[in-house]
Amino acid sequence: MTEELWMKELQEQMVQWRRHLHRNPEISFQESRTAAFVADKLKEWNIEVLENVGGHGVIGTLRGSQPGPVVMLRADMDALPIEDEKQCDYRSTVKGAMHACGHDGHTSMLLGTAAYFSRHRDSIKGEMRFLFQPAEELLPGGAVNVIREGGLEGVDVIYGIHLWTPLSSGTAASCGGPMMAAADDFYIELTGKGGHGGMPQATIDSVVAGSALVMQLQSIVSRSVDPLQPAVLTVGTIHGGSAQNVIAETCKLSGTVRTFDEHSRSVMKERLHTITEQTGAAYGTIASVQYIMGYPPVVNDAAEAGRFFREAASVFGASGVQESPKLMPAEDFAYYLQQVPGCFMFVGAGNPEKGAIYPHHHPKFDFDEDVMLDGVKLFIRMSESYAEEHAARKA
Repeated sequence: MTEELWMKELQEQMVQWRRHLHRNPEISFQESRTAAFVADKLKEWNIEVLENVGGHGVIGTLRGSQPGPVVMLRADMDALPIEDEKQCDYRSTVKGAMHACGHDGHTSMLLGTAAYFSRHRDSIKGEMRFLFQPAEELLPGGAVNVIREGGLEGVDVIYGIHLWTPLSSGTAASCGGPMMAAADDFYIELTGKGGHGGMPQATIDSVVAGSALVMQLQSIVSRSVDPLQPAVLTVGTIHGGSAQNVIAETCKLSGTVRTFDEHSRSVMKERLHTITEQTGAAYGTIASVQYIMGYPPVVNDAAEAGRFFREAASVFGASGVQESPKLMPAEDFAYYLQQVPGCFMFVGAGNPEKGAIYPHHHPKFDFDEDVMLDGVKLFIRMSESYAEEHAARKA
């Protein structure tokens, strides 16, 4: 069978895998059947398999006959707790769960890449590892546990691809340095003294304090963070009171903080605590803050980002390769990049003609399945390029 025909059949197979996974989603930390599906495929291709890594993670390993580096490729496997509202023959069969972010495509794409390297194992220089990671969507994230259990041991470089519907199919994007934000969450409770709405002088109004706090927190970005460093603070919820004529004893707020560098991140955390305590005190309330440090920023290695721009052009054409702007969504691929050089990349998957028009995490989310083959080709080019460069340095 010619390589071209084999790749065409691989694309058809990836669509079947993706649709199977889409019909049978498993949310974070529950990906047992997905992991078994992946492991069975890898074993069919005589790829060494390590299971239950960092939870339900799976690592497939292929060792080449020639010396070289250890290249790791990563895909996330978990779905989201969202009801699938699409009308298609592969919509989720699991109530309250669906692949609304493309992880079913990521898993299928990495399986396709593993199948390719299994077919070409004699040409591998060094070692290829295929990491199927659980629990990207939910803190503390699967990457932390994978690293803790030695999943990155010996790895020289790591690459990850996210199918991205804001980009049109036939395109790809990445950048050197910070690419996706750190995501931290906060939960605040202000405790005052409840009472009658007509006798405020006998109360301490937690809702008034909470309202003032919402406005004061916005000054952190405008007055405490370097204006050249992007940052966002959003108060997403505010809850206080139970009736129109009752002054609430407690008011609860929650929100998120997004930053791209550790200094801004620490400034935001420190100032949020200070302003909350002082604003609460100014209105006579007692303030408590729970601040949860989430994923760090995704920071691509400059050299590996340069490799992306060189190699992606051979897959997408020069006009199809873009420099990604900084994005505020977070990704636990960031933890891997703190340990080893690598690059996180977007492959465009939006296509109005195929209904791929909804944003990620939307109940009608879908993507252009044809782009999975583009992702496989990008993984191949990045991996082979790194191995070739490594061999040249050793020569």
